[in-house]
Amino acid sequence: MAFVKAQKTKAYFKRFQVKFKRRREGKTDYRARNRLINQDKNKYNTPKYRLVARFTNKDITAQIVHASISGDIVLAAAYAHELPRYGLEVGLTNYAAAYCVGLLLARRTLKQLEMDAEYEGNVEATGEDFTVEPAETRRPFRALLDVGLVKTTTGNRVFGVLKGALDGGIDIPHSDKRFAGFNKDSKQLDPEVHRKYIYGGHVAAYMRTLMEDEPEKYQSHFSEYIKRNIDPDNLEGMYKKVHAAIRADPEAKKSLKQPPKEHKRYNLKKLSYEERKARLIERLKALNSAAGADDDDDDDEDDD
Repeated sequence: MAFVKAQKTKAYFKRFQVKFKRRREGKTDYRARNRLINQDKNKYNTPKYRLVARFTNKDITAQIVHASISGDIVLAAAYAHELPRYGLEVGLTNYAAAYCVGLLLARRTLKQLEMDAEYEGNVEATGEDFTVEPAETRRPFRALLDVGLVKTTTGNRVFGVLKGALDGGIDIPHSDKRFAGFNKDSKQLDPEVHRKYIYGGHVAAYMRTLMEDEPEKYQSHFSEYIKRNIDPDNLEGMYKKVHAAIRADPEAKKSLKQPPKEHKRYNLKKLSYEERKARLIERLKALNSAAGADDDDDDDEDDD
C-alpha cells in the first residue's frame, strides 16, 4: 500500500483549540489541579486549601493557597531563605530544611488563624507518622498536598515539607508510604530512619564518609559548614534549636531593604501643564521687565 500523507484541511485549523498557556509551557498538570481545587456544590464558596511545595536550586517555597475565579489566593507562605533567622544558615534545600519550612508554614498559618494554642502538633519529631486529632472547640485546619510536576518517589523532599506541616499542627490527608524510611518489603515505616533524615543524619553520614575517604572533596563541598564550625556530631542539636526557634516566633518579618538610590538624569524632566503655564508667565514677566528697563535707558539718553 502506498504511503498517503494526511492532509490537514482548512476546517481542521479553523476548529483547532490551543491548550492552556501553562500546559503548553509544561508548568501545570491541569488534571491534578482540577481534582485539587474542585469544591462540592453544597459547600458553596468554602475555600479548598492546598499546601503547595516547590523547590528551586537554592530555595524552598511552601504556601497555603486556595483557588478563586480571579486567581489563586495565598493565605500564608514560608521560604527556606528565612531559616537563617532561626539559626540554619547552610543546607537550605535538603530534607531536613524542607521539614523546617513545612513546620514554619504550619505554625505561621495557625498563629494567623489564632489556632496555634489549640493545635501544637507533634512537638518532638520522632520520625513516626502523626495525624492531627480534632479539639473540642474548632476543627483542625485542613489542606491538601500539591506537589506540582515532581515525581512522588519514596523519600522525596516534598514529603519532608508534608511531615513538617503535619508536626506543626495542620491536618493533611496522607499515607506514610512515601516518607523516607518506608520499606516496601515489610510495608512499614522505620521511624529511626525517618528521624535521621529529619535531623540531617544523612548529611552527617556523608560528611563522615568524605572526611575519611576524600578530605579535599570534603573541604570544597562543605566549606560553608567548616566556616561556621558545623561538624557531623552537632547537626542534630542545631536542627533541634531551629525547630524550637520556629515554634517560639513563627511570624514573618519584613526585610529591611535599602532605599533606592537617586539616579542622575541625563534628560529634562517632563513638566506638567500647570508647570509649563507658570514657567511661561515667569518668562513673559522677565521679558516685560527687561523691555521696561531698556525704555528707561533710552529716555535718559534723549534727556542728555
